[in-house]
Amino acid sequence: MNLRIISGEFGGRTIAAPDGSKTHPMSERIRNALFNILGDKVRDAQVLDAFAGTGALGIEAVSRGAKHATFIERDGKAHKTIVANITTLGIEDKVKVVKAPVASWVTTYDGELFDVIFVDPPYHDMQFSTVTKLMGLLKPGALMVLSQPGRDECPTKPGVVVVDNRSYGDATLVFFRLEDA
Repeated sequence: MNLRIISGEFGGRTIAAPDGSKTHPMSERIRNALFNILGDKVRDAQVLDAFAGTGALGIEAVSRGAKHATFIERDGKAHKTIVANITTLGIEDKVKVVKAPVASWVTTYDGELFDVIFVDPPYHDMQFSTVTKLMGLLKPGALMVLSQPGRDECPTKPGVVVVDNRSYGDATLVFFRLEDA
């Protein structure tokens, strides 16, 4: 299966998605809506694509001018697909790909904080404790977008507020912002 990059430097190009049911790539319609909502917030941003799957969210962000994207994916086939997509587009200097479970990566990460974090965990295992830990990697005023099934409960963390909530069929995007200190 192939996915289309919607806009930016690589708009119209396609990237590969791993076969099988381990990843659930966000539909082009939802990705388009997501990036329309974010607007210029991805330009020059440090982006984290957690539970990266195909890497489509981070790659779309780089295509739209993000300074750097970090991809975290534990599945071997999905990880190889992300690396292949990055190589095909020639953006190795703007990305870092980590093969690890997000839950273990987030507890050991000690690098730069992020401007935008995309969180798209497996719908059958939302890992809210890990999602809450990811909120701790946001810069003040930064955004985290969680994709989840339906309008289920949301994780919460003091100082992080829900600023938007949009439903698209069986998927809901929840936008969180770290309040300025």
